[in-house]
Formats: sequence, C-alpha cells, structure tokens
Amino acid sequence: MIRVAVEADFEGLLQLAGQVEEWFGPMVKEEGFHEALRTHLRRGTALVALTTEPDPFTAGRPENGPVLGGLLYDDRGPVHHVDWLVVSQEARVGGVGRALMTAATQRFAREPVTVEVITFGADHPGAARSGARVFYERLGFTPAERTSPGPEGGSRQVYRREAV
Repeated sequence: MIRVAVEADFEGLLQLAGQVEEWFGPMVKEEGFHEALRTHLRRGTALVALTTEPDPFTAGRPENGPVLGGLLYDDRGPVHHVDWLVVSQEARVGGVGRALMTAATQRFAREPVTVEVITFGADHPGAARSGARVFYERLGFTPAERTSPGPEGGSRQVYRREAV
C-alpha cells in the first residue's frame, strides 16, 4: 500500500534512513536531513509504502503499520527529481521500490517530464550491493553525467528517464 506520507511517518522514515547510512552517509541525526524530510511532508511530496497485512499493534489497520519504503520527490521545475528512495532490508526485491516509483510518477508527473535521480557511481561499493543502478535501469533510466561525491565520499552519477 502506497500513500502520501504524514508527520506520523517521520520516525519510520528515519528508521529507513538508518538502514542505509553506510551507503549515503549520516542522516538519522542530521538536522539538514530532518528539515528536508519535513519539507517534503509539508509539501505532500513524500510517499510511504506500508504493509497490506493487518498489524495487531496498530489496531489491525495497515495504513498505520511499519514503513517498508519511502520516497521524496521534487516536482518543481521542468525536470523532476527523486530526492530519496529507500526500501527496508526486509522488503527489498519485493516490488516496493517499483511501486513507490510508479505511484510517484502517477501522482506528480501530470504531463510528460524528465525525471532524474542521483545514485551510486559504478565504482561505489554500494552500487553492486544495493542494486540501485540495475533497479533504475529496469525502470527505464539511463546513466548520465557524473556528479559530486556523496557525503561519505563515494562517487555519484545522475540517472535520467526522459519524458514519462
């Protein structure tokens, strides 16, 4: 189940961030990340993926269950950007990332637009272990120019999907 994230999802999104700090650098305790996350929550440009199974700890309502994935999307400007996409370790390879990207495109790309995401460079250790580059290529993105290194010092590259 994919829905627009709300303030109550903040902690769940931080938990996801904690799972990928080895690849992306510190986020959980970083005020800059907190502010970016809150900005997306206020603008309605954050999505969460939740389990569809009833959760006995949330009165059986899956919409209040644990966050399996999160996406921050920037739809301002002629080129849209996926600012952050993370899927929990337990939910990887289950289609959650694809579902988040599909929902973001349907919700935010009201007309044909180019979408960009910055992911690991080919030489980054997270490139193979995370499967991010392969994931974006399967969604129709193509590698474009290299960009500034990430906060942990690893290489980064723009991936682009034209007019979706």
